[in-house]
Parts: sequence; structure tokens; C-alpha cells
Amino acid sequence: MSKEADFLTIKENGQHELVIKKSRFIATLARVQDEEEARDFIAATSKKYHDATHNTYAYTLGINDDRVKSSDNGEPAGTAGVPELKTLQLMGLKNVAVVVTRYFGGIKLGAGGLIRAYSSSVSEAAEAIGIVKRVKQQELIFTIPYNRYDKVDHFLKEKEVFVAGTEYGVNITISIYLDQIDPFISDLTELLNGEPDLIKGDQRCNEIPVKSGEKRF
Repeated sequence: MSKEADFLTIKENGQHELVIKKSRFIATLARVQDEEEARDFIAATSKKYHDATHNTYAYTLGINDDRVKSSDNGEPAGTAGVPELKTLQLMGLKNVAVVVTRYFGGIKLGAGGLIRAYSSSVSEAAEAIGIVKRVKQQELIFTIPYNRYDKVDHFLKEKEVFVAGTEYGVNITISIYLDQIDPFISDLTELLNGEPDLIKGDQRCNEIPVKSGEKRF
């Protein structure tokens, strides 16, 4: 299958706070599909924290970062919005907008300190919210005799394959979704000492949780 639809994004909209040298950094992240949605999110979050010292932001749209934007919102040039955008890109996150709100705590951080603070706000927030891999998957439907079910069921659990449905008739028909079909068919054929009765069904996009530190592509 083509991997062109595969990308990483955040699991859901969320928020995470850091306190660095008495300054509060509140990172609010959202999934967005277009620039209007990104702008609305930024405006709503900035309004919510209208009393903050700064509401900096960044967003990236499209699989190839087709549309990006960032703002330091009064912080020294290049110390807030750009580091936030670069963090989203380094993490491989797509279609995400972030507003990092700062309440100044009275201690200046310097340019380097600000860059680290805004970058960390984004990365820690994304990891705390959760990252998912959005992949295009193919439905595969196959039929097996009853005496092979336990063996196949164990195999599917071992491979962590999502079973969409199981029908019991003269034989057992199992429906699964995969992003890599050929290796699975090869392994299943070897398991059963012969290729089962297989048909391809629909395609869909699925979101798979990605653990911290796990290889993502």
C-alpha cells in the first residue's frame, strides 16, 4: 500500500504547563485542518489568556508542511514562535497549532533560555497529550476452519493486529485492517501451511498510539 497518507499528529487537543524561573508557560495544542481553523484557535486561546504577558504561537498544515506560520507576540525576535514551529516539525507533527502563553515571573531568561523554554513547552505538551500515527489501512477478510481458529487468534494477538469482525458459519470469517498486507499474508500462509481464502475490502485511515521514544516511521 502507498504510505503517502501516513503522518504523525497529536491524539487530541490538550494543554500542559511548565514553570521556569517563576514564569508560567502554558502550551495549548489543537488539531487543525486549515488556516481558518488555526486562526480561530489562536484567537480563542489568546482571548482566554488575555491577561498574559505573551501569547506566542505556531502552526503547520499539510503533510509536507505546506503552510506554516509563527509569532513571537512581543518576545525577542526568533525566541518563541520559530522554536515552537521547529519543535513541531522536528517531532514530525502535522496539522497542529500551538499557543504558548507566558506569565512573566520577574526573572529574565535571555534569548537562549527563552528558546529552550518555548521549545520544551511544545515538546512536553505533545508527549503529555499523546502522539498518534495516522495510517491508511486495507481491510483484509479471510476464512479459516474452526480447528485453526485458536492458532490464528494467538497469531493475531501476537502481531497486535486489530480484528474488526468475526463471523461464525460453516467456517470462521475474520476481518482485519493492516497497513502492510504482503508480509502478513506471507506469515499467515506459513502458519496455515497454505494460503487461506482471502479478499480485500475497504480502505480506511486509522490512528495508532505512539509511545515515547518509539520509532515512529
